[in-house]
Amino acid sequence: MKNWLSTLCISLGFVSFCHAQSTTDQMPPMDKSPMDMSYFPNNYPVLKISDKVSGPPVARVIYGRPQRGGRTIFGDLVEYGKVWRLGANEATEIEFFRDVLIAGKRVIKGRYTLYALVEPATWTLILSRDTDTWGSFKYDPKNDVLRSPVPVQKTTEPVETLSMLFEKQGTGFDLDIAWENEEVKLPISLTK
Repeated sequence: MKNWLSTLCISLGFVSFCHAQSTTDQMPPMDKSPMDMSYFPNNYPVLKISDKVSGPPVARVIYGRPQRGGRTIFGDLVEYGKVWRLGANEATEIEFFRDVLIAGKRVIKGRYTLYALVEPATWTLILSRDTDTWGSFKYDPKNDVLRSPVPVQKTTEPVETLSMLFEKQGTGFDLDIAWENEEVKLPISLTK
């Protein structure tokens, strides 16, 4: 009886090992453009666990962070005049946890896809109600909530990896987006 039980345990252990091995074989490799997230207020999760905030965040952006890797980005990889997912892989998603104002228009709290229409001097940032999408292949302007043109500024140093962060400005904040040698800022105001 003892030998039979030992054989069964060894067999079950082998099955568990084989199952674990096959599961790890199915895991995807590290993506070249990992997903990242930025909050307003900045470092919101850390502030929350430190008991330094009393309510939800105001905004959060989730985006793929492609690297420049020696490529020319604007006007080449990101074509002028074409809608861009504003990152890599899944289209960039922005969530507002309360109503905000962008370009004088009230944006109701919720999740949106954030696209960009890039031109040399101006980007038009687009909020779309069509979420959970990959790339901008199925972008449909009928789903636009708003379009906001923002001027392009040149960075003082090249930015290797697409970066986004929120910066407090007066009574509101900007979504700052930078890559290669360009930077744009989307002003966002708080509603009362």
